[in-house]
Amino acid sequence: MFIELILVGIFIGTMSGFFGIGGGMILVPVLLAIGFDIKDAIGISIIQMVFSSIYGSYLNYRKGSLIVGEGIFVGLGGFVGGYIGGLVTKGIPDSVLQMLFLGLLLFALFRLYFSAHHEDDSQTKSLNKGVLFAIGLMIGIFSITLGVGGSIILTPILVGLLHYPIKKAVSAGLFFVVFSSVAGMISRLSTGTIDFNNGLIVAVASLVGVFGGIWLKDHVTSKNHKTALMALYLLALGMLVKKMFF
Repeated sequence: MFIELILVGIFIGTMSGFFGIGGGMILVPVLLAIGFDIKDAIGISIIQMVFSSIYGSYLNYRKGSLIVGEGIFVGLGGFVGGYIGGLVTKGIPDSVLQMLFLGLLLFALFRLYFSAHHEDDSQTKSLNKGVLFAIGLMIGIFSITLGVGGSIILTPILVGLLHYPIKKAVSAGLFFVVFSSVAGMISRLSTGTIDFNNGLIVAVASLVGVFGGIWLKDHVTSKNHKTALMALYLLALGMLVKKMFF
């Protein structure tokens, strides 16, 4: 199991860096497939997201692809929402969590598929700071409850509604995960519902993958990046459906 978790961590870290996701949308189904129950899988996922999102955001900032700006207000909302989400997870049945996760993946895939393509920031829209905080709050509650960082919801919103270029949206999404995952981990620790030992194995291993994933992101076209992101959502969807119904 130790070697499996290291390999999983490296793989998830690569996905996190390349796609700007916390990694939970892939990690949770993978952990379910190798024998963890849904709540332990969510706890491990949250720990991994803390490590990968902080390191990945640092790398993106150094490379100039992360513009902090408005992301702070979305992130603060995500922090509050992530804390609330971590508290409510314990009382939700596993079957309900799985159905919510399925709906989340379907929404993200739909929103991303029908979004227009933008190469630069010229058409990027802006929102009121209070609205940004509220968006972050709702995403934080919903995502941490399901063990995902929130970028799976935020990135399609940034691309499809606010006209962000895909790579800027991906960097902003990973930055959001810093806030929601740290808050989620704090609240999960307060309820005792987290597997720290296995979580740290996956999290430390993921740092290697994050570095490689961000390097790869900077060397592909925006169009190919979007296509790859949609393929990732389909993969996670297939794994979850297999687990739930087969």
